[in-house]
Order: sequence, then structure tokens, then C-alpha cells
Amino acid sequence: MSSSNPFEAAPLVGVQFRPAGTIHLFDGGGLSLERGDRVVVEAQRTLALATVVAPPAPAPAAAEETAPKVLRKADARDLARHEQNQVREREAHRLCLGRIRERRMSMKLIQVELLFDGSKAVFYFCAEGRVDFRELVRDLAQTLHLRIEMRQIGARDETKLIGGVGPCGRELCCSTWLREFQAVSVRMAKEQGLSLNPSKLSGMCGRLKCCLRYEYDTYLELRRSLPKVGARVTSLKGDGEVTRHNVLKQTAFVRRADDGVEVEVTLEDLVEKRAD
Repeated sequence: MSSSNPFEAAPLVGVQFRPAGTIHLFDGGGLSLERGDRVVVEAQRTLALATVVAPPAPAPAAAEETAPKVLRKADARDLARHEQNQVREREAHRLCLGRIRERRMSMKLIQVELLFDGSKAVFYFCAEGRVDFRELVRDLAQTLHLRIEMRQIGARDETKLIGGVGPCGRELCCSTWLREFQAVSVRMAKEQGLSLNPSKLSGMCGRLKCCLRYEYDTYLELRRSLPKVGARVTSLKGDGEVTRHNVLKQTAFVRRADDGVEVEVTLEDLVEKRAD
């Protein structure tokens, strides 16, 4: 039986404004919503078109007390407006690109995003340093009759916006499902025994691949059960020094002290392990 408590928090629905974007919680407003539905919401004091990625569910304890409401399901007029905005975005992109070239500005235009109500355009760009774009903004505002915002982004965000296919043959994680970037280090590649060739470790953004994180914790956990490289061990296949690991197989390679031959031993081959 559903509760009639008027103070009970309304079910919240998760929406995102762009693919692989941050999920925002909104009050479903009693609408019958399903994953994939397009909805119109109010965000940052303006209307926005969003996609439902999580159907209505009870509000989590950490949710804000007053979540903004979904205004309505997107209808044919809303979708037509979105298509018109996309056409205007492409026109604004061509215009801005031409102005940048005319002024020989040191910036790379990535994408143009028009707010749903058509009142403002956001221009995403990359640049090595600071760029004085005040004249460019005035020019664009006078030509497009819009409020203009220039937003500088980094290499990872550029690739997320553009998208593409990685060396694995799949669409880039960042442009399909990876919502937040986390720190990636060369140490993660070392722990997984990967080649430290920069061309192998770098993604399309030129930075270390995000997927280096995916199995890193698993490798750390598996490596804890293996003797350290350089350790002296006693095994059924001979005594010697550990030279390297095969972490996934849970084996170690030991260079025997008596003949210098390298042998692969399992955890069960180690005398100390068998004695436990």
C-alpha cells in the first residue's frame, strides 16, 4: 500500500543533458517516465531538454530536500525545436570558425551548444594558454543576436565531446558511458606489466588511457599473494630469486641459484605456502 504521508519525499528520476553526462536528480512530478524518455526540465533558470536514464525511484537519503521538477515529457514541438537548434549550432560553428581564422587566433573550436530556449550559445574551445576573445564575442553576439559564452576545455573533455573509436574497436568510454575523469598514472601500467611505450598507453586525447584504471585494483590485490620480485624463495622446482610475475595466472618466475635456469612456479610450488 502506498504511503499517503504528504511529507514523504517524491520519487526522483535521473536525467542527463548529454551522452555520458552527469546524472541529475529531478522530481518526476507524478509523470509516468521510463528510461530513454525525452523530458523538458528547468535548469539554471532556463528550459533544457534532457533524457531519462534512471526511472522514478524513492529519493536516496543524501538527496536534496527540494529537487527541481520535470516540467513535461517532450512533445513533437520540443523535438522540432531541438532539431532547429542543432541547425543553428552548425551555422554558429561555421561562423565562429571563420572569424577565428580571419583573426588568426590561437584557439581550436570544438563544439557549439545552443540552449534549448535559444537565448544563449556556448562555444567550447581548446587553447594552449589564455586567449583574448573579447572582440570575437562582440562580433558573434552582434551577428547571431545571442548571449555568447566562451568555455575553454582540456584535451580529455575535447575527446569526450567529439567521440570516436578506440584501438579496442569500441566507441570511446568517455563519450559513451564514463561520466567523470579520474586520475591515471604510469604506475598503473607498470603494475599490470604493460609496455611503457607512450604510443601504446596514450588514448585519442593524447593522455594516458582511462582504461588503465579498470583492472588496476585487481592487479594490486592479486599481486599481494605473490612473493616480491627480488625475494629469495624455496620451491619444489628449485631455490632461487623471483625475477617477474604472471599476475593473472598467479605464478612467479624464479631463477634457480644452482643452474641459473628460470622456472615458472605456482603458489602451491612454494614450500612456505605448502607448509601453511
